[in-house]
Amino acid sequence: MAPEESEGTGRSAGVVSRTPDLETDRLRLRKRVPDDAIPLFPTMSDPDVMHWWSRPPYASVEDGIEDFSRFSDPWRSWAILDKRDDAVIGFVAAGEKRQGKVVEIGYLLAKSHWGGGFAREAVRAVIDQLFAEGNRRVFADTDPENTGSRRLLESLGFQLEGTLRGEWETHIGVRDSVIYGLLHKDWSGRA
Repeated sequence: MAPEESEGTGRSAGVVSRTPDLETDRLRLRKRVPDDAIPLFPTMSDPDVMHWWSRPPYASVEDGIEDFSRFSDPWRSWAILDKRDDAVIGFVAAGEKRQGKVVEIGYLLAKSHWGGGFAREAVRAVIDQLFAEGNRRVFADTDPENTGSRRLLESLGFQLEGTLRGEWETHIGVRDSVIYGLLHKDWSGRA
């Protein structure tokens, strides 16, 4: 399990190890906990939602809780909560991939909230946090056919940097991966 918010991780690369609470107009983001797998199970067990993920849909809530419990450094993850009812509707994760203040992000949003700008709002808040911490580059990889994810990244100013052929062996077969990157100097909050 990931360290508590007040604990350090022992990393010396300069990346803050905490997962601070973040807030937007419609969302509250807080440190994701294993029990967040319970409200996210309908999403993470949905074959449509999980189609582009590197793993198959969860078979049980227990699988999700176990998976969320293993999630730890160098990754941290924020649960996305809808302020209207405080329901957990997804998450944004960020992990240092190499020395030099380079961070990878990933995200998932409940299908019931697709198309409303919630993912963009949550990812933007995390990117603001990552750059405020002094990171110089944020990147994401996605399946070339995952048009929704690609549109989200492009709307936030990410640039297509390349394709890694045959990068992932997934539940839908061997897949290419497209890499999108965003530099701190190019980030303006993309309101």
